[in-house]
Amino acid sequence: MSSDSPVGLLLVNLGTPDAPDVAAVRRYLAQFLSDRRVVDLPRALWLPILYGVVLTTRPARSAKLYESIWNNDSGEGPLKTFTRLQAEKLQAQMGASRLIVDYALRYGAPSIAEQIETLTAKGCERIALLPLYPQYASSTTGSAADAAFDALRDMRKQPALRIGAPYYDDPAYIEALAAHMTRALAALDFEPEVVIASFHGLPQAQIDRGDPYRDHCETTWRLLCEKLGMRQDRLRLAFQSRFGRAQWIGPYTSDVVSELAGAGVKRIAVAAPGFAADCLETIEELGVEIRDLFLKKGGAKYARLPCLNDSDEGMALIETLARRELAGWI
Repeated sequence: MSSDSPVGLLLVNLGTPDAPDVAAVRRYLAQFLSDRRVVDLPRALWLPILYGVVLTTRPARSAKLYESIWNNDSGEGPLKTFTRLQAEKLQAQMGASRLIVDYALRYGAPSIAEQIETLTAKGCERIALLPLYPQYASSTTGSAADAAFDALRDMRKQPALRIGAPYYDDPAYIEALAAHMTRALAALDFEPEVVIASFHGLPQAQIDRGDPYRDHCETTWRLLCEKLGMRQDRLRLAFQSRFGRAQWIGPYTSDVVSELAGAGVKRIAVAAPGFAADCLETIEELGVEIRDLFLKKGGAKYARLPCLNDSDEGMALIETLARRELAGWI
C-alpha cells in the first residue's frame, strides 16, 4: 500500500428512484424493502406480501409523490441532488490533492459497490465511508456497512476500509442543528408556539431486539433542547413515516400534531434533525401531509424547516466528520 496513493471518501445516504415513474419506483422499493435489515420478517412470510401486495399497489402512489418533488433540471430526486452537492462542496473545502470525494446511495444509483469499484480504479487503496445517518440503526448504517463489505468480498485486491461512526451526540452536530434551526426560525413570518423534532420511525420490534436508534434520537433531542434553551414541552420529540400495521416507536408525528391542534396551539414548526438531506419524507410528508393535518385540526400557521442539506452549517459539520474519519490517511 503506497503512502502517496489517492484516498477515497464516500458520503452515503439512503437513496431515491431513478425516475418518478411507476417502473422505477417499483425497482427502488423492491431493492429497499427486500433488504433483511429493513424488513426482518421471515422471507416466507414477507416476500409474498412484498411482491403480491406492496409492489402492486404502492409504486403508483409513491410515483406521484416523487413527481411532485422531482428536480426536473437535473433529473434526480432531491436527496440525490443534495448528497451530490455535499460531495462536490466537500471536495472543494478539503483542499487535499490526494483526496477523492464522491457519494453513493444504499438503494438506487450510484451504488456503494459501484463507487468503491470506481475509487479503486482511480488508485485509492484507502476508502472511508461516511454514512450520513446521525443516529445508528441496523436498517441504515448497518445496511450501508453490509453493502460495502459485500462489495469487498468480490474483490481480489481490497482497499483498506473505514466506516464512520454515528454522530448523534457530537457537539459539532448539535451546534450545526441549533445554528441552522435558529436561522430558519428567525426567517419565519410568525413565532411558533411549539417546534417538533420529527425523526424517522422504526418498528418497535427492532428496538426490542437491541437496536439503539431510539436512544440515539432521544439523546439528540435532549442535547438540542439544551443548546437551543428550549423546554422539552416546547421542542417536542416525535417519529414519522410509519409503514405497515406493526407497532412503531412513538409518539407519532401525526398524533403530536393532532394533539397540539386539539389543545388550541395555532402556530407550529417542524424540523427533521435525523435527516442529513431533504427527501420525500421531509418535503412531502412533513411539508404537505402533516401540514394539511395540522390545518385541518384547527391550526393556523405551519412551517417545515429545511434539513442541513448543503448549507454552511451542514457542510461545516460534514467536513468535521470527514477529517476525523480520515485522520492519519490525509
